[in-house]
Amino acid sequence: MRRGLFGLVAVVCLLGLAVSAKAQPAGAGEERPSQCRAIASLMPKATFAQFSTNDRGLFENPQSDQTVRITYVTHATFLIESPRGVVAATDFAGYAGGVVPDIATMNKAHSSHNTPYPDPAIQHVLPGWNLGGDGPARHAVTVGDMFVRNVPTDIRSWGGVMEADGNSIFIFEVAGLCIGHLGHLHHTLTDEDYAAIGRLDILMVPVDGGMTMSQAGMGEITERLNSRIVLPMHRFRGPIDRFLEKLPDFAVEWPREDSFTISVKTLPDRPTVIVLPGV
Repeated sequence: MRRGLFGLVAVVCLLGLAVSAKAQPAGAGEERPSQCRAIASLMPKATFAQFSTNDRGLFENPQSDQTVRITYVTHATFLIESPRGVVAATDFAGYAGGVVPDIATMNKAHSSHNTPYPDPAIQHVLPGWNLGGDGPARHAVTVGDMFVRNVPTDIRSWGGVMEADGNSIFIFEVAGLCIGHLGHLHHTLTDEDYAAIGRLDILMVPVDGGMTMSQAGMGEITERLNSRIVLPMHRFRGPIDRFLEKLPDFAVEWPREDSFTISVKTLPDRPTVIVLPGV
């Protein structure tokens, strides 16, 4: 398993990369730093800095004790709630457990991942594909203490042909944590994709084994990202053995609650797959 590098290299890289801070086309608007795009090694492949017990002091900041609540709702939808009460819903298809989120991210694959009629009370609706059809979607939105950006990927159409930029991996940066949702990912990721994603402390990954990618393929992506917490989703109630087989060094937990809180300081030292109820 590839392990992240720590120390000065990570700090320098954390400070050196930036993404757009407004929901505008790439290259437009103000720039703000992304705490997650920390490239620790470029050879032979990109590897990303991760927290460890010994090195968390390098990342101490006023956010380190703040907690984020994550709740599994259904299918590919999670709620992410910031310390200041900003709520994001992932792959929002019109239902978020009775909550009206401040931010709703969506993907193109199926009606279970998007809605053409989002509640007008949602402040920011972020489709993972370009509604205008010309080039990829580009989002970089700050709402209160949460920053959301996307990394476009391709998607497989109903006819089996790959459609460029039809999916997005959304990254939520909040309370010092980097939380990534792979959406309806249909292909392996390139080094450039991994570099654009950066560090993910928490990863939400589809494990259906067919409609997105094979479980083994998703396991390989998960192993390389080496997130501290992995949250399977998009499971269709089938076994996830082939996914877990690719992660022999990860702990596996099956909690009874569909919600938990997490902070930088409470991330597990050993990478852990948490299968929430209902997944």
